[in-house]
Amino acid sequence: MKKKWSVKLLLIVLITLAAGLVNYLSNWPLKLGLDLQGGTHLVFEADMSQIDPADQADAIRSVQEIISRRVDLYGVAEPLIQTAAVGESERLIVELPGIKDIDQAVNLIGQTAQLDFRENETVLPESEDEATQSAMVFISTDLTGRDLKKAAVSFSQSGESAGQPVVNLEFTSEGAQKFARLTQTNVGQPIAIFLDDQLITAPIVNEPILDGSAVISGNFDTDSATQLAIQLNAGALPVPVKIIAQENVSATLGNDSINQSIKAGLVGLAAVSLFMIGIYRLPGLIAVVGLIIYGLITLSLYRLIPVTLTLPGIAGLILSVGMAVDSNILIFERLKEELKAGRQFQIALELAFGRAWDAIKDANITTIVVSLILINPLNWQWLNSSGLVRGFALTLLIGVLTSLFTGIFVTRTLMRQFLKGRKQ
Repeated sequence: MKKKWSVKLLLIVLITLAAGLVNYLSNWPLKLGLDLQGGTHLVFEADMSQIDPADQADAIRSVQEIISRRVDLYGVAEPLIQTAAVGESERLIVELPGIKDIDQAVNLIGQTAQLDFRENETVLPESEDEATQSAMVFISTDLTGRDLKKAAVSFSQSGESAGQPVVNLEFTSEGAQKFARLTQTNVGQPIAIFLDDQLITAPIVNEPILDGSAVISGNFDTDSATQLAIQLNAGALPVPVKIIAQENVSATLGNDSINQSIKAGLVGLAAVSLFMIGIYRLPGLIAVVGLIIYGLITLSLYRLIPVTLTLPGIAGLILSVGMAVDSNILIFERLKEELKAGRQFQIALELAFGRAWDAIKDANITTIVVSLILINPLNWQWLNSSGLVRGFALTLLIGVLTSLFTGIFVTRTLMRQFLKGRKQ
């Protein structure tokens, strides 16, 4: 039994050290949201009037992908790009922390994606590899995204690549004729596909393709094949977008305000610690240690996941700290009742944890369910889709799950270890 508790205590020490190391090192900085860092908030509306209803889901995903690519080229750190359905309207919400020039951001993002197929100017020797392909010069052809109906992921049914993900291309009738001419003159050579003048793939033509249906195969996994299909659909299913809302957001909290908030948090933590120690003595001190471990683990998870920290997110963190303290108070009050009933301390301690667990479990499960509803991980249209509300719910969910671990495992283990000889 002694060895069992020693192993648990060692595990707690290792987890605490790991969490402290993550928070100390600069490899995992905290991500600050738009309200803390400042930047540009844009809302675009996608024009789906020319898109077949069956293709609209793929089309909006493609628009999101192309905007992500453009934002990456813009050099924005930690952007937020998400879709939202508002009635019959499909919208894209783009938040660019640190960006102040709204016009430049709108011009960059609001353009319709341009997809085109290009052929190689020179003959590619058989010994050349992909690195050489990327240095080759490709010239434009008359085959563009307007000639491509759709790209889709499927699985090869024959040959050495049977069962492997591939990307199917389906061209329009006019596009099929253009693609046939292009493949006839480029057998054994790459045909490069560019999206917004950026090379996304350059498959080798094995034989002329005359029926307007092509297959791109290679060392794909499902994710990479899906990513390529989304990029191709960005040009095959062009969706014009228009700006309907724009805002230059100044940082709600500057560095001085953030520092003051940290100081206020430390003062609050000190007040709670004094209360716990003053009322519950040694068990209260152990609870404070558990609370410090809780804080280290929670902040390290924010860094590792990573979680974008906003003002509502900070509110969720504070609320979860209150719930962590509340769990300890429930346990300690139950412990007092068991001791008053004349039970020995060790028996009273186990009964206190066991009987308080029902109340702690019910309260936390309710909070977890509500948090998941607010996060809306499946993006159901009839539930919340606000990024700020999701930020609050995510930090609250992480905090509640962490408080369950520290309250039931950490605090319980520490109390069993350090109060095992106590008589009352």
